[in-house]
Amino acid sequence: MIGHTDNSIDIDAPFTYVWERTNDLPHWPELFSEYASIEILEEGTGSATFRLTMHPDEQGRAWSWVSERHWDKAARVVRARRVETGPFEFMNITWTYEELGPDSTRMRWVQDFRMRPDAPLDTAAMTDRINHNTAIQMQLVKERVEQGRCRVVGWDDVPPSTRRGGDLRTLLAPSNAGTSAGFCGAVRLAPGEGVSEHYHPYSEEYLFVASGEIRVDLNGKPVRMGAEQALHIPRNVRHRLTNTGDAQALVVFQIGPLAPEPRLGHVDTESGPGDPAAAAGVVPGGGPAGTAPSDGFGFPPPSSAPRTASDAAPASAVTDGPGLQARFAVPAVPLPASITTGPGGPAVIR
Repeated sequence: MIGHTDNSIDIDAPFTYVWERTNDLPHWPELFSEYASIEILEEGTGSATFRLTMHPDEQGRAWSWVSERHWDKAARVVRARRVETGPFEFMNITWTYEELGPDSTRMRWVQDFRMRPDAPLDTAAMTDRINHNTAIQMQLVKERVEQGRCRVVGWDDVPPSTRRGGDLRTLLAPSNAGTSAGFCGAVRLAPGEGVSEHYHPYSEEYLFVASGEIRVDLNGKPVRMGAEQALHIPRNVRHRLTNTGDAQALVVFQIGPLAPEPRLGHVDTESGPGDPAAAAGVVPGGGPAGTAPSDGFGFPPPSSAPRTASDAAPASAVTDGPGLQARFAVPAVPLPASITTGPGGPAVIR
């Protein structure tokens, strides 16, 4: 017989955030209670091979195994298989994600496997064990992902963006705080420094000058702002920021709602000082080339998951990769919780 489990849980968080957190392999030991460590052995576009090591059991044994994982964010599916099968003849896992609403995502783990004749547990017993442990781990993942949305993010916790000028940090965003209506951050500008002109087709922007003095050019018309003053920038209004004072300026921004797609959220109308296009003499804003992915005021915001599925990965990365169908020839894949019994650890992989 083939063992089969099918479990799901609803998480009160946007799909993007759930995807980022649950596919952030280096941080799995912080998300799942069973893993002591993870070692990334190989990475590719939309795939990774890694070794998981569990916490020691009652006898002090720490079971470990190698898994292979392939993801497709556009299709909202992840497929994995256990490379070091141990007591299993095979172990395949499929994760799927369903967006139930702006702040709700259903995560589903389906697992198909068969135990070896000499394994400590037969297939039926392992099915029961997986179902039991999966419920525990899913509940834990749900709690930790939801708690992660209410987090304090510091200036040094996110990478800087300097392409459009200044030191700009997107502090709270869909990927690192699970925001669903917009994102916010701040930019530090030295005297004379500025942020190049751009506009947002789908979003309004709110500026607050925490310190310093700046000039905001709105469709070419200057507006001066001092400390503790705020400004609303409507959709499609071109704007450029310049520090006109003698001291550093700190400007806080909030942008919302989110654009339908990250690449549509921000349109550059001139090259920034850190933009490679500027050195090449290319000026954005003329036709389709004027719409560019954003790494500052626009999208995508900095990701807290350095090794997760890529937006650019085609669906074929999961379904049609060389030899991949053969490796996943048995029923759809899953994900259980870990199990440790006997030498070789009939532990379940993710």
